[in-house]
Amino acid sequence: MNILVTLGPSYEPIDQVRRITNHSTGALGTELAHSLLEAGHHVTSLCGSTALFKPQTPVPNQEFTTNESLLHLLLQTAATTKIDAFFHVAALGDYRVHDIHDAHGQPLSHQEKIPSRLGDLSLRLKPAIKILPQLRALFPTALIVGWKYECEGSRDDVIEKGKCQVAECQTNAVVLNGKAWGEGFGLYHKEGSLISCEDAPALCHNLQHLLK
Repeated sequence: MNILVTLGPSYEPIDQVRRITNHSTGALGTELAHSLLEAGHHVTSLCGSTALFKPQTPVPNQEFTTNESLLHLLLQTAATTKIDAFFHVAALGDYRVHDIHDAHGQPLSHQEKIPSRLGDLSLRLKPAIKILPQLRALFPTALIVGWKYECEGSRDDVIEKGKCQVAECQTNAVVLNGKAWGEGFGLYHKEGSLISCEDAPALCHNLQHLLK
């Protein structure tokens, strides 16, 4: 099968030096990419440029920075390659910097580096472009698995949010994790099944099983 795996964090620039990003190392996506390769699939990774872990040869790897740059790579891929499965492990930013003002309310341009001598700054954030809701249109016949990372609420709350994601984004399944889920991972399928995975190897095994 032809499989895409996204991994690592995106970032949104404040200026040419500073940025907003997520805590994601790329370790889980890298482990998944390697396990899929070992199972005999053709795997390509789309990797956040600042990820600490990245798939190694022979996994082809393309890097992205912002959400928008990832979408550009996906548009290119959809136009040239038939994708059978898509695992969207990447931790993408929810917000981008819309504008910046100094302590006197004066707007600042997105210059090379905002001088620290300016003191207090006010940043206005706006929602960044969402990738997951666009995947079904880009890859209409692919198995698509999203991720739902939640820090607050109960495990039941995470499950309900995962179900909503599957319905709204027309994905096949969603991986549930984060502090609200607890140890390990959950894997919810659109048909209604829910599997608990104690660790990353168990999750990779059950994700591979979806391909069968």
